[in-house]
Amino acid sequence: MSMKITDWAVEDRPREKLVTKGTASLSDAELLGILISSGTKNKSAVDLGRELLAMANNNLNHLGKLSVAELKKIRGIGPARAVTIAAALELGRRRKLSDTEDLFQIRSSKDVADIFQPIMSDLLHEEFWILFLNRSNRIINRMKLSQGGISGTVTDVRIVMKKAVECLASGIIVCHNHPSGNLNPSESDTKITKKIRDAGELMDIQLLDHLIITDKDYYSFADNGLI
Repeated sequence: MSMKITDWAVEDRPREKLVTKGTASLSDAELLGILISSGTKNKSAVDLGRELLAMANNNLNHLGKLSVAELKKIRGIGPARAVTIAAALELGRRRKLSDTEDLFQIRSSKDVADIFQPIMSDLLHEEFWILFLNRSNRIINRMKLSQGGISGTVTDVRIVMKKAVECLASGIIVCHNHPSGNLNPSESDTKITKKIRDAGELMDIQLLDHLIITDKDYYSFADNGLI
C-alpha cells in the first residue's frame, strides 16, 4: 500500500517542496500530483500522476494529446480531475505560444515552426493557419483559416488573399499540420502552395513559405526550393 502524501516528510510533499525549492525541483509526477490534489485509499496523488505518465509513455506531449475520456481510464481520475489536468496542459501550451506573440521579425523557417508547433503538434486533425507580415517580415497578425479531418482541410485562396489585404500585409506564410507524422508534402499541398503564390503575385503579396508541422519536426517549402 502506498503512503499518503500527508505521511511524507514535510519537505518531500509536492506543495511544500514547490514553495521551498521552486517548481523546477518537482518531477512531472509530483506536478501532476498537485493538480490531482489528493489520492485514493490505496494510492497517493503522485502515484496517480505516475500512472498518467505511464499511460502516455512518460511523454508530456503524448499526455497533452489524451482526451478527458482517456484520462478518466485511470482509476482515481474522475471527470473533475481529468478536466483540471487537460486545462493545465492547455495553459502550458498557450504559455509557450504567448512567448512568440510580440511582433517579432521572421528570419527563418524555424521562427515559424516555433510559433506553430505549440498550436498544432498535439492535434489529431488538420488545421491551416496564416501569418501576415509587413515589409520588414514582422508579424502583423495570424489566423486559423480552416480545420478539417485526419487527412485534410479545405483552403480557399480567395479568403487567404482577402484577409491579407485587410491586414495590409506585404507577405504571408501559411502552415498546416500532418497528424500522421508524415513530413512529405502531398500533391494537394503542392497545388495549394502554387495557387496561393500565383494569387499573391497578382496582388503584390509575397508567399514567403509554407510549413508542414508534425509533433516532432517540420517541413519548409522555401528551405526545399519549392517557392
